[in-house]
Amino acid sequence: MVEVKSKKIRIYKLASEYNLSADSIVEFLSGEGFKVKTHMSNLNEEMISAVQEHFKKDIEKTQKHYQKLAEFKKIREDKARKDEEVVEDEAKDEKKETEEVNVSDVPIAKVQIVAVKTKVEKKKVKAEEGKTEVKEKEESEEKPDKMKVKHRGLKVVGKMDLAESRREEEKSVPETKNAETKEVKKKKRRRKSKKKAGEAVVDETPAARKRKKVKKFEIDQRDVKEAIRKTMLSMEDSSASGRASARKRKRKEREEKEEEIIEQKSLEKNLLKVNEYIAVNELANLMNVPVGDVISKCIELGLMVSINQRLDLETITLVADEFDFEIELQEEYTAEALEDVEDPPETLKRRPPVVTIMGHVDHGKTSLLDYVRKENVVAGESGGITQHIGAYQVDVGGGKQITFLDTPGHEAFTAMRARGAQLTDIVVLIVAADDAVMPQTVEAINHSLAANVPIVIAINKIDKPGANIEKIKQQLADRNILVEDWGGKYQCVEISAKTGLNIEQLLETILLEAEMLDLKANPDRKIRGVVIESELDKGKGITGTILVQKGTLKIGDPFIAGIYQGKVRAMFDERGRKVNNATPSTPVLVLGFEGVPQAGDTYVVVDSEKTARDIGLKRQRLKREQDQKQVHHITLDEIAKQISIGGVKDLPLIVKGDVDGSVEALSDSFMKLSTEEVVIKVIHKGVGGISESDVLLAAASGAIIIGFHIRPNLNARKLAEKENVDIRLYNVIYDAIDEVKSALEGLLSPVISEEIVGTLEVRDIFKVPKFGTVAGCYVLDGKISRNNKIRLIRDGIVINEGEIGSLKRFKEDVKEVDAGYECGLNINGYNDVKVGDVIEVYKIIETKKKLV
Repeated sequence: MVEVKSKKIRIYKLASEYNLSADSIVEFLSGEGFKVKTHMSNLNEEMISAVQEHFKKDIEKTQKHYQKLAEFKKIREDKARKDEEVVEDEAKDEKKETEEVNVSDVPIAKVQIVAVKTKVEKKKVKAEEGKTEVKEKEESEEKPDKMKVKHRGLKVVGKMDLAESRREEEKSVPETKNAETKEVKKKKRRRKSKKKAGEAVVDETPAARKRKKVKKFEIDQRDVKEAIRKTMLSMEDSSASGRASARKRKRKEREEKEEEIIEQKSLEKNLLKVNEYIAVNELANLMNVPVGDVISKCIELGLMVSINQRLDLETITLVADEFDFEIELQEEYTAEALEDVEDPPETLKRRPPVVTIMGHVDHGKTSLLDYVRKENVVAGESGGITQHIGAYQVDVGGGKQITFLDTPGHEAFTAMRARGAQLTDIVVLIVAADDAVMPQTVEAINHSLAANVPIVIAINKIDKPGANIEKIKQQLADRNILVEDWGGKYQCVEISAKTGLNIEQLLETILLEAEMLDLKANPDRKIRGVVIESELDKGKGITGTILVQKGTLKIGDPFIAGIYQGKVRAMFDERGRKVNNATPSTPVLVLGFEGVPQAGDTYVVVDSEKTARDIGLKRQRLKREQDQKQVHHITLDEIAKQISIGGVKDLPLIVKGDVDGSVEALSDSFMKLSTEEVVIKVIHKGVGGISESDVLLAAASGAIIIGFHIRPNLNARKLAEKENVDIRLYNVIYDAIDEVKSALEGLLSPVISEEIVGTLEVRDIFKVPKFGTVAGCYVLDGKISRNNKIRLIRDGIVINEGEIGSLKRFKEDVKEVDAGYECGLNINGYNDVKVGDVIEVYKIIETKKKLV
């Protein structure tokens, strides 16, 4: 059968190799229960085997066809090779015979060559004359009186004498050759006469052999000339067919090249060149699909993601494959200087476990860390909730340490929780005993299971009056989290973070899990780590919290983090104390970044600052190019869609915050507020204070600036007042989301509805010169006001819609008339009113639309 590569192959490729219809393969695989969509779907080995088994006969036919083609091609090549050999042999013979002629005397040989050419030309003329003579002979037999025909100066009468023609031809040879020809003829006659007499003459001297060759050439001179003529003709034919085959070959090569180009373009069309990390909305823009479809596909794959969450390369490849796209990592992200190498087992040493505290907001995550660290962190958080991801290393005694990561529990910080789960060795899931398993608790469980890390359940607030521990265990069991007391595999500790009850037992459980995992790393190598958080500090500049995973970080090390390079200027622990080195599983605050990295970026130490700078500049260039590809231009279809829904209003925002994680969470929450009618566009987001450039950008784009835990500088504030730019500052994420939601509701078009306020019956008609037709009416229902709109109805059909021109009772103008009273009214600009018509009075009500 036709060979199939072991790596992934698409349906259309397999169809072309087997000479089958791609649609028939898709139909067969779908019928067999395989998950295929189009001819671009990838096939695994099982699918390929099924196709080979089902289409066995067709494939065998294809195989026989290929074999016949191969045989035909071989025969054609053999024939062409033989033809070439014949031409080469004839050319060699011609060359050899020419050399034999040249043996006797060079000048005579030249004359002979000229003579041969002359005789060839004469022979062509003689052949033509011979044809003419034969024709004339036939005519002469019928008409004897017309036997004499004049042709090219020759008189031919009756039958042609070939001997005489030969004598004439010999007489025409130049005089320089006469002597040579006579000598040759004498020798020829002498040899013939000897043969006739039965004499055997053998002369084996070199001179005799030389004369023999010359004699042979001269004896067969006429045959030689004929052979030369045939050879020349065959050479001309072969050269002509060679040119034709060359043209055909070039045309075929050109067509193959064009097919390769078309195939390459089709492959590149579905090829995405990406960086090491990319956000969900950026991936959707590159694939030109709605971001909602990408999020839905991620959820189907078991990945809980948000619109601004950054995906790693493995996840990007998985999601893109679902949309029939292939992923290629940019060359600058595969540099040899950044490659990770496996450490030999003898170099590995034990390291502290990295533990992430996760759970719903206000369930006591930070309070637990407060007790462990003996420091009140909650007091420093606005609103009493964690809004940053924190990293702390705690000494639990016995020379053992535990690194804790504290993640926010608010729903806006999904990306932070996902990042915490990916960096951790163990997850401690906090659930309040007086509450329940909440949405963020379920999300934390999903993130932990997706990261494939062990989970330790900590039921907090057991000392509160409303605590119900069994209810919490039941709700966890409903989500396939069975604790050990209920026959499951998850350890559970009942604690009180406020009083410190069972905290020691929780730490022992964590150390036990870590011992089972056998966590090791090599401290004696160049470090690899992860950026947990980044910040733009007014005094220190750009800082980043780094969790070291391998190696030891030292002051002065050049590094690359994401798209920015840098050099370690200083390091601090979580309490602000300077440190000179950081070993595996140690979180440190690093100074020396050239730009603000994004949380989750890989942190790698390289050989030199030059290497780091080269890689950083290349990555920044690639990021700019990728951003350019995401520029989305409006299309006619989108314009039509906007018109159909009454136009789309935009609310552009500039989001600035103290740390990258908060900026990411805020932007994500704002973009979730968008609807079909009102769209939030985060045109810029960044870490650091509000500067003049932010205000100028907001003024140019009509945007609102949202500041989170930051303040604008004096110049920016003055410029904002001058340019009338709205700057909103917040310390709690709830307040920021609520105010932006209110602003969005103001942009929404109000809901317009009608309210029927009264009904009148026309009982008489009056013609008034100045006013036109006045209808005498009786108010059947409701109350009629002068500023209401009216609808004239006749026999159940609306005849006219308009406004009241005048409203009177008796002869006086009135503002309103209640039910049960008579009145006279005039319809503005309309006089065709008849007795028995009904006038419906209504008013327009605008209701402010709310965001769901």
